[in-house]
Amino acid sequence: MQSDTHTAPVSKKMIWAGRIMSALPVLMLLLSGVMKLVKPAAVVEGFARLGYPESLTVGIGIVELACAALYVVPRTSVLGAILLTAYLGGATATHVRIGEPFFMPILLGVLVWGGLFLRDERLRALLPLRQ
Repeated sequence: MQSDTHTAPVSKKMIWAGRIMSALPVLMLLLSGVMKLVKPAAVVEGFARLGYPESLTVGIGIVELACAALYVVPRTSVLGAILLTAYLGGATATHVRIGEPFFMPILLGVLVWGGLFLRDERLRALLPLRQ
């Protein structure tokens, strides 16, 4: 059975742009996740300011690192992007709730999906852009 969906050949520049675009949120999430595991005073104070108990830092850090790991592995990258979208949605809601700027989790989500779109042919086939 042949598919009617055809994707244009992908340039090396597009793949590398996708990799770089994907690496930015991954590096930020890795740093954030590790900081939650280490729990320096700034993280503990940040959790208190956000209204979360300190006891949640390690669990949230593990979830953050697991989602980032799923996103990095090509076979599970779409699942990772979906889970990161949910995670970042919670971060956005937390910042909205306390009246802080919330553009950063949204920007990370855009980078997650934009980078994946550029580097994953399956996603481009599923969501073709019209010309």
